[in-house]
Amino acid sequence: MQWLFTVLACIAGLMPAAVHADDNWPQFRGHAGSGIGSGDPPTEWNVDTGQNVEWKTAIPGLGHSCPIVWSNRVFLTTAVNSDTDKPSVETGWVGGAGESANDTGEWTWQLLCLQLDTGKLIWTQSAHSGVPTIKRHLKASHANCTPATDGERVVAFFGSEGLHCFNRNGDLLWKQDFGRLHSGPYDQEDLEWGFASSPIIHEGRVIVQCDCLNTNFVAILDIETGDEIRRINRHGEVATWSTPLVVITEDRQQIVCNGYRQMAGYDLRTGKTLWHLNNGGDVPVPTPLFASGLIYLTNGHGRSPIYAITPAANGDITPPEKETDNDGLAWWQPKNGAYMPTPLAHDGLLYTCNDNGRLAVHDGMTGNLVYRQRVGTGSRTFSASAVASGRHIYFASERGQVTVIEAGHTFRQVASNEMDDVVMATPAITGDRLLIRTVQSLFCLKTGEDVPQDVQNE
Repeated sequence: MQWLFTVLACIAGLMPAAVHADDNWPQFRGHAGSGIGSGDPPTEWNVDTGQNVEWKTAIPGLGHSCPIVWSNRVFLTTAVNSDTDKPSVETGWVGGAGESANDTGEWTWQLLCLQLDTGKLIWTQSAHSGVPTIKRHLKASHANCTPATDGERVVAFFGSEGLHCFNRNGDLLWKQDFGRLHSGPYDQEDLEWGFASSPIIHEGRVIVQCDCLNTNFVAILDIETGDEIRRINRHGEVATWSTPLVVITEDRQQIVCNGYRQMAGYDLRTGKTLWHLNNGGDVPVPTPLFASGLIYLTNGHGRSPIYAITPAANGDITPPEKETDNDGLAWWQPKNGAYMPTPLAHDGLLYTCNDNGRLAVHDGMTGNLVYRQRVGTGSRTFSASAVASGRHIYFASERGQVTVIEAGHTFRQVASNEMDDVVMATPAITGDRLLIRTVQSLFCLKTGEDVPQDVQNE
């Protein structure tokens, strides 16, 4: 099959490594969005006794963005409400009902910088203040998008409240206003759920995916000036909440976007559509994933397909119903996909955990099912994506249960840890540290560190 030769060529040559030597975690799910870190973070901890807790820092306001790390600095965003210290968040199936939150008061959108080894706040910068242009989902926040950094600059995206670029000292360098970005279900346009696609940085360019009910595009901007270099129109797409991915192979540089009507790869230099497919899940959230020479896409509302796409695909690669073989697709399945969490590829296996905690593990090259298993107690829902380091994979439920399993062809649970708080954000890994953001606080977990519950950074 043609796709096999493409895969072998990619593996032999130019794929970014799954595990990176440096400990930086510069964007949503770390290097290249892989969700895989280096080092050896703890698998067990106790937030009540302080076992393996290096520090805990209270975070003001409400935000579901993930922490990112560069050198000894941690960056994350939040939105602070003028009427309440901690706005409410619904979890589980109650929060999945679809209603918008009825918040009052004004909000202030902030970027925070903390010291990695102590958790002490270095600086806070306010990006915008006012009444939100768009309401948030009951489960969501007004700071859903994870920031991105190249070590010199930090880019924070707040949807309708703009894209903001700061230097590492917190000085605002530039901002871009994309106008009102109406994110909500395409079949109930009166609902507003809030924006969630995170920015990424690639070779001096900032890339944002803005799939909304009133506008649909990918924008590429100069990171030094904020000037828009190119805009790729995604005509006819509905609202999505997925972060884009840059995939580099021997003969292509492409931006890959998840979607309902337009799952697609675009030439990074020209914006030309290279390949596309449709008929996925109608509320796309998971981010594309690139591993073992294949691009993985899943979306799981209504339908729940998984697609393994060859980087050299061309044209319309939408597979006919009930057929598994198609040019441009290494394999695909109409089910076992995910609605909220992004899958994880590790040592040739693809781990897909749905929001109900059902884990399906497939052979990444063939799509053959390796095993299925319920993660955690079976009564928890999941919004955060899995992350991994070494032989361990971490799954954080919305109710704050973090299940650690051993990677491999059989299911083996290593530990189960309680955060005693709601967890909506995907964890970050930096060397031997595991960062977990709860609704109230940011925890830094490290083996051998023991901080009592009452000792924390306020």
